[in-house]
Amino acid sequence: MYKKILVTTDGSEVSAAAAIKGVTFAKSIGAEVVGMFVAPEYQYPVYVEIIPPTYPSEQEYETTMKKAGEVHLKPIQEAAQSMGVKCTALTLFSDVPAQKIADAATENACDLIFMGSHGRTGLNKLLVGSVTARVLGLSRVPVLVDRLDIPAK
Repeated sequence: MYKKILVTTDGSEVSAAAAIKGVTFAKSIGAEVVGMFVAPEYQYPVYVEIIPPTYPSEQEYETTMKKAGEVHLKPIQEAAQSMGVKCTALTLFSDVPAQKIADAATENACDLIFMGSHGRTGLNKLLVGSVTARVLGLSRVPVLVDRLDIPAK
């Protein structure tokens, strides 16, 4: 069956819950996990002649986002450790997270991507569209989507 599963998170509560389900699934089939967080790439300020002194440097931004990645990936790593599942964690940078996820699955020899049907919400999601739907179209390996459980009203 599957031996190495890429489990994604965007740091949201919903995404983190789906990621834990991914680790549980990996445990049930004896697979290892590669946890992954995709941070946006550094953006230089536009329409300014001089970079403001309070604006982070590219190195400062990268350091901050790697720390954020560690925070977002920690629940995956802790769940994997408690379940006895081998886990590695990746924080990668891209403004096209779906492509980065699909590429990372191939580059890390993963034979399945496990991700939630929903992640971050708000205006950004409306403008950009669903990362999950894009991964489904781009991935060369199967994608298992954990459906968001919305309580009935």
